[in-house]
Amino acid sequence: MTVRGQLIRFALVGVVNTGTYYGCYLVLLTWLPYVAAHVAAFVLSMIGSFFLNSYFTYRTRPTWRKFLLFPLTNAANFTITTCGVYLLVDVLGFSRTYAPLIAAAAAIPITFVVSRTIMLRPDPGAYAEPSPAAGPTVGPPSGSAPVPSRAARIDK
Repeated sequence: MTVRGQLIRFALVGVVNTGTYYGCYLVLLTWLPYVAAHVAAFVLSMIGSFFLNSYFTYRTRPTWRKFLLFPLTNAANFTITTCGVYLLVDVLGFSRTYAPLIAAAAAIPITFVVSRTIMLRPDPGAYAEPSPAAGPTVGPPSGSAPVPSRAARIDK
């Protein structure tokens, strides 16, 4: 799949994720202060985003390793949206109802780059095809399927 195709799928997942986040945020806002509602809704939507991006955007198998690294994809997003929500509500006087949507839009490009890097990064120990310039190597014969290491066979 091309980067463009992944970006389009990422955007579609983003729409679903934003709707999930915003719905959770509005429900939680009835019981919690807006920052606590934002944090809780963010965590819930991030879990859903991981699985949608694994299966739909990048078409990779979710692993524990990727799941544990996935929050890094949202670290910049979390910082930008949390600061954005605060600035929009407390400094600029925007409605606490709409501020998260504006803040989320500002974080999209950074989140895509980091997400793509983590989700498509090979797991450690996975067999990598050598480049032709690397010369002779020890491994499976040319044209045969690589034999994954024990670490690559175990879902991390």
